[in-house]
Amino acid sequence: MKKLLSSLALCALPLLAHAAPVVEMTTNKGVIEITLDSAKAPKTVANFVSYAKAGFYNGTVFHRIIDGFMIQGGGFDGKLEQKKTNAPIPNEAANGLKNTIGSIAMARTADPNSATAQFFINVANNEFLDYKNPTPQGIGYAVFGKVSKGMDVVNRIAKTHTGSMKGMDDVPFEPIVIQKVVVKP
Repeated sequence: MKKLLSSLALCALPLLAHAAPVVEMTTNKGVIEITLDSAKAPKTVANFVSYAKAGFYNGTVFHRIIDGFMIQGGGFDGKLEQKKTNAPIPNEAANGLKNTIGSIAMARTADPNSATAQFFINVANNEFLDYKNPTPQGIGYAVFGKVSKGMDVVNRIAKTHTGSMKGMDDVPFEPIVIQKVVVKP
């Protein structure tokens, strides 16, 4: 029985590792490691990992930075041209995860089910973005992971001087480039 339990435990290790994928986001300001929560946000994590593995995020920028709130990226290239994305995914904000400091969530439009590739990392506790109810006003923004290393990099990025560019506000004057996003083995 002991051998059977040991064998089962060893077989479960790859499943446990798969349950919490880790991505390494290399930026021109440093490396951010993010642990994703595929148990609570399976569709959102699968979507993010799919974009990462396809190299979609490589060369994109953090195009919206609001110190004391969040840093947003994943949808625009270095010329602030929006990249073509896959179809939107369903909103998984009712998963119990909160928009707390260091959490990563999907950006979206007013349509709760419009998230594609853009994400944001919270630099404050933003409970007003959390799920409250299934109405369009209460559905919130789907958190799908948390910064596990490199919060100092996130905070440094949040301090970048911003303004208006190409019809958008809160754009950093100094490009903050996501050089690559790699799913760690």
